[in-house]
Amino acid sequence: MIVAVVIAGCVVLAVLAFLVPRLSRHPERGTQRSLGAGARAGGKAPGILGRLLSKPFHTSSRAVGRSGSAGRRTRGRMPF
Repeated sequence: MIVAVVIAGCVVLAVLAFLVPRLSRHPERGTQRSLGAGARAGGKAPGILGRLLSKPFHTSSRAVGRSGSAGRRTRGRMPF
């Protein structure tokens, strides 16, 4: 279920970044902030378990950043 939410968020951010690049920064940062909070909470577990619990949040945050930048980059390459 969480995977579907992250994928949907990435798609929405990519479309938003393509349509209105300047306005897409705030939702992207908000999404990354909430994923960062999950990573910090998971990282409080001791030892290897903490790394295992925080890794999906780090990966999701990276995916959100990449989808936003890909939308802005694609918009910059358009001929109009």
